[in-house]
Amino acid sequence: MKKSSDNLNLIRLNKFIAMSGVASRRHADELIREGAVRVNGKTITDLGTRVHPNSDQVVVNNKPIRAEQEHVYVAFNKPLQVVSTMNDPHGRPSLADFFAKARTRVFPVGRLDWDSEGLILLTNDGEFAQRVSHPKHGVAKTYLAKLSGLPTDEQLQKLVRGVSIFGGKAKALHVERLSGKDSGRSAGRKKSSGKYGWVKIIINEGRNRQVRQMFQKIGFDVRKLQRVAIGSLRIGSLERGRFRILTSEELARVFRLPKELTHRKG
Repeated sequence: MKKSSDNLNLIRLNKFIAMSGVASRRHADELIREGAVRVNGKTITDLGTRVHPNSDQVVVNNKPIRAEQEHVYVAFNKPLQVVSTMNDPHGRPSLADFFAKARTRVFPVGRLDWDSEGLILLTNDGEFAQRVSHPKHGVAKTYLAKLSGLPTDEQLQKLVRGVSIFGGKAKALHVERLSGKDSGRSAGRKKSSGKYGWVKIIINEGRNRQVRQMFQKIGFDVRKLQRVAIGSLRIGSLERGRFRILTSEELARVFRLPKELTHRKG
């Protein structure tokens, strides 16, 4: 950590960790607070610490890191009962099980619950992860939910107006009931019945178990939950447990509105 004219080249420690592909900036801050980061042999807990990317030696969880030169962006269809982290202290299946042989180290952008499935992004680009996951950027996420009953139009509209959940009020950008044909095609060819309904919901936040809490507020449990799109990037035909590297065009779709919202604006 130099203190000379070289200061112009210093960058925040959390940014350097993000550039290394270890974690997003937000997760990097957590690692620093926990005392998991050393710079030039000294444990660092000050979030305002700056480092020189070429000369300072940074170690995270006892592993030396360096800034990545090439960024990788991956779309993955997360199966049920897989933890959305790269390790799990309880030994449960995690994302790392699917990327153990990858040549480039990646980390997840946000999370999907253990009992949810669908589209999750992974990358080694901390700046990209910050843009996608931070609430201030408002990137839309589209989910299909199988409910414990059949909601009315009025109940669904309550979600658009907003309901109070843990952490404050939450609003849906778009909610629509799906027919049996729609839900079957999009959610693993399951067919609806008179006992439950499939609903599409779009939000631009990502609080813990937010979609489940929102439906609980209008009287329904979520039996199945699948994320099918981030922005206008859709999961498409990507099979469960498989991934694909995103092209530059696909990457741009992450920051575009899904068709449901653009049609509404028009």
